[in-house]
Amino acid sequence: PSLIARMTQQCEKFGVERASDVINEVHLDGDIKVLKSAKAEHQSKTVIIATGAFARPIGCKGEQEYKGRGISYCATCDGAFFRNKTVAVVGGGDVALEDALYLAAGCEKVYLIHRRQELRGTKVLQEQVANEPKITFLPDTVVKEICGEQMVDHLVIANTGTGEEKELPVSGIFIAVGMNPQTDAVASVLDLDHGYVRAGEDGVTEQPGLFVAGDVR
Repeated sequence: PSLIARMTQQCEKFGVERASDVINEVHLDGDIKVLKSAKAEHQSKTVIIATGAFARPIGCKGEQEYKGRGISYCATCDGAFFRNKTVAVVGGGDVALEDALYLAAGCEKVYLIHRRQELRGTKVLQEQVANEPKITFLPDTVVKEICGEQMVDHLVIANTGTGEEKELPVSGIFIAVGMNPQTDAVASVLDLDHGYVRAGEDGVTEQPGLFVAGDVR
């Protein structure tokens, strides 16, 4: 069985009841927490929020249309599909630099696109990127549009200073501009840190009875 199936079996072994529901209203500040859906109301003294975090989009034209057709938010997941091809990585932090280096090991060429002049990643990663001949750094650059026929075949990029636009032929684009934690449900009862819930390894939050687990922390 899959990991999820095994985890579900383990929970059920200890008496957990499973309910598949869509929660659209929460009240988490009282002794009894209330989660409401269109068809039911769930009550508990304890709630664990494990809603995760999802890759932040860049919001350019074509991003929605080409998801899964040349757009990826995970280089280690999808890099093998672009072996010996030319790709672009968007971002300037550690993840973007790590992605560019990872892709350079198998791709023909990697463009690293960043909207600012200087990268934000650690000095060590910046040096590795600078010394990798397959990586071309494009500073002060943004992606205006992702284009192609059935699959991505080029980008329209623009210089942030001059506004000059040009086409950049690529077979894929890897977006690494951060994550969006899914914390809307707890924003009214917890003090968030850049959208994330402050908590230690034990998942304990400032609100009694409310815990967090996973990437939302």
